[in-house]
Amino acid sequence: MSAPTIEKPPRRGCELALLVLLALAWGSAYATTRITLQSIPPVTAVAVRVLLAALLLWTLILWLGRPVPRDSETWRRLFVQSLLQSSIPFTMITWGQQFVDSGLAGVLNSTSPVFVTLITLAWTRHERIGPGRLAGLALGVGGVLLIVGVEAFGGIGRGLAGQIAIVLATVAFACAAIWGRGFAHVPVEVTAAGTLLLAGLTLLPFALWLEAPWTLAPTPASVAALAVHAVFGGALGFLLYFRLVRTIGSLGVASVGYLKAGVSVLIGVVALGEPLTWSLLIGLACVVAGVAAINGQLFGARLPTVPGRAPAE
Repeated sequence: MSAPTIEKPPRRGCELALLVLLALAWGSAYATTRITLQSIPPVTAVAVRVLLAALLLWTLILWLGRPVPRDSETWRRLFVQSLLQSSIPFTMITWGQQFVDSGLAGVLNSTSPVFVTLITLAWTRHERIGPGRLAGLALGVGGVLLIVGVEAFGGIGRGLAGQIAIVLATVAFACAAIWGRGFAHVPVEVTAAGTLLLAGLTLLPFALWLEAPWTLAPTPASVAALAVHAVFGGALGFLLYFRLVRTIGSLGVASVGYLKAGVSVLIGVVALGEPLTWSLLIGLACVVAGVAAINGQLFGARLPTVPGRAPAE
């Protein structure tokens, strides 16, 4: 009888680099979404985007020969994941941003780590929330406020329904980060592809009903932006997301919400020539320090091993 394979736990530096890559993939989505929505309505855009990403990932699964689960329980859990991570929050954020200033929307949408922490402390208790992680939460929120500007809160109360929709979407993202821990027995590619496929199939009937996409005449720029988003924000982003849920945990992967705010600012500075002020630099430093603290870099916490794998000796 052969001895069980012993695999090394994931390296913290590698996982944090992947977290930054995820922030780049998802943070750049704001720009591609803006271009897409110029000629493609929101529900159609999201449905087509996630279905394209799912097609790419299923092609990868067939090429790699990954096993696909056949039990109904796994697919039921994947359907719940698709609702929490894609169908519900994508639709609510798209709808809410019609009534909410972009700065305030960015602040509200970055608070997923806070909700993960509250759910963990009050209910699941699946991760330890120590002083270091609480300090990281505070640093991250403070950094986002410095990046966006406290004047963003001047919009509180105006378009209240839109603000509530964005907050509820952020809560859904937090629940998705916790629920996503239950797929340790499924290959990462299959988890990502199944989630995207089910989200697309859920949204497609609403797109057909509400937006009659067959009547559209999308511009080449919108089509290109949608395709880029499908590849990087969809296929690549979901692969990274489900890997990181297994390696750095639900709170760790939720901290990408802070990094996305920094990425959007850097894109504005590099691509649009926006000014880089001291408040932005300090805010970026706080965001990086907050993410590092949440993931154990500043306070010495040990990175968890991948579920189902034995730790290295």
